[in-house]
Amino acid sequence: MQRVRRLEIRAKRLVNESFAGEYHSSFKGQGLDFDEFREYQHGDEIRLIDWNVTARMGTPFIRKFREERELSVILAVDVSRSTVYGSQHRSKLELAAEIAAVLAFSARDNGDKVGLLLFAAEPILFLPPAKGSKQILRSVREILTAVPEKPGTDIASACDFLLTTLRRKALVFLLSDFLDTEIRKPLGTLSRKHETIALRLFDPAEERIPDVGKVVLRDNEHGYERVVNTSNSNVRMAYQKLTRRHRQGVRATFKRYGIDHASISTSSDYLPALHQLLKRHALRKNHH
Repeated sequence: MQRVRRLEIRAKRLVNESFAGEYHSSFKGQGLDFDEFREYQHGDEIRLIDWNVTARMGTPFIRKFREERELSVILAVDVSRSTVYGSQHRSKLELAAEIAAVLAFSARDNGDKVGLLLFAAEPILFLPPAKGSKQILRSVREILTAVPEKPGTDIASACDFLLTTLRRKALVFLLSDFLDTEIRKPLGTLSRKHETIALRLFDPAEERIPDVGKVVLRDNEHGYERVVNTSNSNVRMAYQKLTRRHRQGVRATFKRYGIDHASISTSSDYLPALHQLLKRHALRKNHH
């Protein structure tokens, strides 16, 4: 509880200082649902004029919108065994909990409901979207204390779960290290139905092996271990090539389905990356 409390204080401060406005400008457009056309009246917002209908009718018509109910924000967090890794300040899981807290408090201040899905090799826990701090603090606690029975990663099963469970369109933040092979189709299907934003969490030590002689490398999810001679430059280069290829593949998938995304390291400040992400997202939505 102490960790949750510390995280809450930090997240709220960050939201108040720098984040709430940006979140609001990225996601405020969601609250409007097209209702009908009506004739332009003096004092109406000129931006709402629909030029196609106006041309057809020969007189200005505007689009009238109806306030939709608040947005449902789902934090889909990967708690597979690989997320427990952290070589320096914090693990990927702790990073996920902190980012989730910042997003959740921003959503709360925007009047949105927040839900949580924890997944590893299968969906583990689902908290349906609800309002209030209690839900947020429970979510943060659940992320930090999750110990999945099956340690692997299955992003497809998480996407399927959300598709069958969420009735209305939601905003899904997917926090994962994306160390899974089958992500293409499931992400494509999810992003067509729900607005999907991906946050790829990584640790710098995972992307390049330092030259430290012979070490035992362990795969947390499958339990494989093998001795690797890191002083061999071919080994280091081959490993780097492999991780780069995986990174590029994940990025290509995001790009293909128009999923806004950011890569966030456990060893650096995540706020700049989140700021950039929301700015890009707001720009893209305003262009559409």
